[in-house]
Amino acid sequence: LPEVKAVSRRIENVTQIPQQNYESFQILNYGYNEFYRMHHDSSGSERVPPGNRILTFFLYLSDVEEGGETKFNKLGLSVKPKKGRALVWPSVLNERPNFWDSRMYHEAMPVIKGKKYAANHWIHLYDYVGPNQWGCTG
Repeated sequence: LPEVKAVSRRIENVTQIPQQNYESFQILNYGYNEFYRMHHDSSGSERVPPGNRILTFFLYLSDVEEGGETKFNKLGLSVKPKKGRALVWPSVLNERPNFWDSRMYHEAMPVIKGKKYAANHWIHLYDYVGPNQWGCTG
């Protein structure tokens, strides 16, 4: 879809990382009392051609009346969903891109009222698209 491609181009402009390093959009839909437990977006220290996931670019596609925050546990930070809002966070350490940034564990808090729609691109250190076509991404 042209609109999706336009959003990816905008993300590319913001991050200055080419789209070939992006995994496809992940589309998220949370209803009442749905959540996602604490986790980390890094792909670990595996040695695969695209390298680790280095960034998450997260887009809120809806307002949520109550709940549904993205909570960064180790940072003591919660972000309320708001349509049009974007979050960007690193998965790895700048000086050591093969190692997780342990501060970036996060979770999707339960939706209390309303629905939460969101989308994210996971962005790799190197080209993801080419190796993925050949089944070389892990």
